[in-house]
Amino acid sequence: MNAPSRLNADVATAAQPPAGASQRYCYQPIDDVAQCAVDLAEECALAIAYNGLSQAVMMISPADLEDFVVGFSLANGFVESLDDIYDIRLHGRGSARRAELDIASRAFWRLKQQRRQLPGNSSCGLCGVEALEQALPIMPIMPAAPLPPSHWLRDLRQRIEAFQPLGRDCGAVHAALFMDANGEIRLGREDIGRHNALDKLIGAMARSGCAAAGGLAIVTSRCSLELVQKVQRAGIPALVSLSSPTGLAAQWAQRHNLNLIHLPQHSPPRIYSPAAAVRAQG
Repeated sequence: MNAPSRLNADVATAAQPPAGASQRYCYQPIDDVAQCAVDLAEECALAIAYNGLSQAVMMISPADLEDFVVGFSLANGFVESLDDIYDIRLHGRGSARRAELDIASRAFWRLKQQRRQLPGNSSCGLCGVEALEQALPIMPIMPAAPLPPSHWLRDLRQRIEAFQPLGRDCGAVHAALFMDANGEIRLGREDIGRHNALDKLIGAMARSGCAAAGGLAIVTSRCSLELVQKVQRAGIPALVSLSSPTGLAAQWAQRHNLNLIHLPQHSPPRIYSPAAAVRAQG
């Protein structure tokens, strides 16, 4: 690999937004002639290729790109572990970037099989029965895990602010965080895309060797099925969302033993978990 350290990440938080993630712009208030300055979150197009085969182009915040491509690969099931990724090369600058990954032959074969199941796009955004099978894949049920202690969630909205420097300074971004088995927030990642933020977090966890067991993921965005599936693939037993989950996300979490918790702004936490579902039916 060009830079061997790229497959390793330090468990650390940044008090300031990552370099290149924001830039200063001038604007003019509607009823004023004087100009003001403001920091805005940047975005770029990132093309991703595996073993020379183009896979996707994502609009993404131009920071923590190594975390993203690792997490994107893991969370979408393109690779099974970090060991399947042999090399990551990042190219480009500004609004156009490219990531080239060398992956294991077995992973590349699986990726090509998935691509063959996507014959084309339709106006509804799905591609027929094969695409539905990818949107609702058969996934193993997770081992039952206890709910996190209630004090882990106390004042959580305030505590995660320290892990959102880009959101604090610029807005326009989502955040994903990981709390370990001791109730300590270990990692936080931000991005203009809610899926991207979670992918970055999953990638950072894999690269730093951060154990998922007993911990929980936290997302500041709308909680839809895809986020639940990404957390499940990462082996994280619980997901806390600051926004309401969709009904399908709650159903999927209950069927697959993922502890799903909604943390409303002014109400106690709401538990959408297998144990809670059993109690409600009893």
